[in-house]
Amino acid sequence: MKNMRIMLMVLLFLSVSITFQFFSPKLPNAHAFSNQVIQRGATGNDVIELQSRLQYNGYYHGTIDGVYGWSTYWSARNFQHQFGLEEIDGLVGQKTKDKLINTTKYYKSYVYEQLKAGRDFTHYGGVPLSIQSAPSQEARAKAKQQAEARKLQQEQQYKSQAQSKPQPKQPQAKQQEQAKQPQQEQAKQQEQAKQQEQAKQQEQAKQQEQAKQQEQAKQQEQAKQQEQARQQEQQQPQPQQEQQQPQQPQQQQEQQQPQPQQEPEPQPENAPQQEEQNPTAANMPGGFSQNDIQLMSNAVYGEARGEPYIGQVAIAAVIINRVNSPTFPNTVSGVIYEPRAFTAVADGQINLTPNDTAKKAVLDAINGLDPSEDALYYFNPDTATSSWIWGRPQIKKIGKHIFCD
Repeated sequence: MKNMRIMLMVLLFLSVSITFQFFSPKLPNAHAFSNQVIQRGATGNDVIELQSRLQYNGYYHGTIDGVYGWSTYWSARNFQHQFGLEEIDGLVGQKTKDKLINTTKYYKSYVYEQLKAGRDFTHYGGVPLSIQSAPSQEARAKAKQQAEARKLQQEQQYKSQAQSKPQPKQPQAKQQEQAKQPQQEQAKQQEQAKQQEQAKQQEQAKQQEQAKQQEQAKQQEQAKQQEQARQQEQQQPQPQQEQQQPQQPQQQQEQQQPQPQQEPEPQPENAPQQEEQNPTAANMPGGFSQNDIQLMSNAVYGEARGEPYIGQVAIAAVIINRVNSPTFPNTVSGVIYEPRAFTAVADGQINLTPNDTAKKAVLDAINGLDPSEDALYYFNPDTATSSWIWGRPQIKKIGKHIFCD
């Protein structure tokens, strides 16, 4: 009897389990990323999941298309920044993936059904999936507002947790290192002041040398003019001296004969040359030599030909700003040929013959035009791969180049 009761209970449990499996509502399953690092330019399933999760909590409002473009890049950076991740670079590694998985949901089957059907849809968290399928403008706006509120709530919770967390006690070595920082900063400032003073002295010596060269050229010009005047005096024809005691018959014959017309005295051949001005050395603007201007023109042409004119002036201005900065070499050649400073030097385009536009851009920059607004760096966002240059404070974009401090 007891065995029979046990068998009936087992059969009842199995029937309930089978019934639950058949009649329970089927909910979409959540999925996670693969092991690859997702970065700008990537495509595929991981990017679809990334865009869906970023849109779920309100950081991404673009189309879920599986292409990691600029909109997805800045959404990922904003997410990394707001959630206090160590690296804010738009590279979606394991730490960023873990944070997304913990704070969002991703219904893969729902998203791929919408993509396969070619529908316009959203993936905002806290909104039923039935509403998000081909939503109206009102529903989209409402979903976006709810996602923004959810995003703000998550950020506030994260900040409050971060503030309430006790700060770890710094080890003694780290405290000593922090104590040394003011001294190191003071030494750095003294070194910069020393470099500025040396640069000032070099500039004064350069100006004195230029003034000396100009004075020597002036003296040489005066000596040359005096030599030409002396040679012209020697080359002038002397008037023929008549005999002091001419014979009487010859005088009578000359009186009887008509006086011949006097021909004008021949002018010395070198007389027109006296009025010619001898060429002097060209006075270059801003203390830059002809070689400096030519080298900067080569660099502008190699780096920015095809860019708008104002962009070429900005490249020349960056070179001049580096010459005037204490953290860079204080000569044009030193700045341009600094290792890994300019792409045109690395690939040999610095040796191309510049056009008149590049030369004019250099002269405008020397005369004070600076569209870069005192920038020391620039880069092409379509080709730059260095995370360091992306971290520089950006000033403005001209043509294809972004200029930064």
